Amino acid sequence: MGTGSSILGADADWGETSLGDMPESCVAAVLLNLDPPEICQVACLNRAFRGAASADCVWAGKLPANYRYLAALAAAADDEGDGDGDGNVKPCSPISTKKGIYARLCRPTPFDGGTKEFWIEKNKGGLCMSISSKAMAITGIDDRRYWSHLVTEESRFIQPVFPSSPGSSAQTHGSSGLWN
Repeated sequence: MGTGSSILGADADWGETSLGDMPESCVAAVLLNLDPPEICQVACLNRAFRGAASADCVWAGKLPANYRYLAALAAAADDEGDGDGDGNVKPCSPISTKKGIYARLCRPTPFDGGTKEFWIEKNKGGLCMSISSKAMAITGIDDRRYWSHLVTEESRFIQPVFPSSPGSSAQTHGSSGLWN
C-alpha cells in the first residue's frame, strides 16, 4: 500500500492540471453563486473563467425580471443622446449579451422627460430609481412657505426641492411603471 501500489506504477507521469482544465460549464455553475463584481474578478484568472464569466446563463440570474423593458428604455435614452450636434442621430448597436445588458443597466438612464432615472445597483442587481421633485405630485409644492426650489450643481436634477421648515410633511402620488 505504499508509493508503488497505484495502477500506473511509481514512474507514471500524470501531467500537470490547472484551473484552465476545468470545463467551462462547471466554472459557470460556480459563478452562478457569485455577485457581479466577484464574477468580473474571477474572469481575470484564465480563458476558461473569462469565457464562463461571459456566458448568458451566468448573467441571466443577475438581471431583474423586467430587464427587456428596462433595456428598451435605456436604448431609447441612448438613441436620444447620441446626436452629433447637427441633429443627426448615430445608430445605436443593440447589446447582444446579458453581461452587456447588465453593464448598460448599471449606468443611470433618464426617462419621462429627464425627470426620473433608473439603474441597477452593481453589487446585488437591485433596481434603483431617482425621481425629481418636478415628477412628483407633492401637496403644496407651489406654496413657498413649505417648499424651496434651489438650483444646484450637486443634485442629479437641476432644481431639487427642499422643505422650508423642519415640520413640513409631503404626500406623493403616482407610479413609475418600472416595478410592474
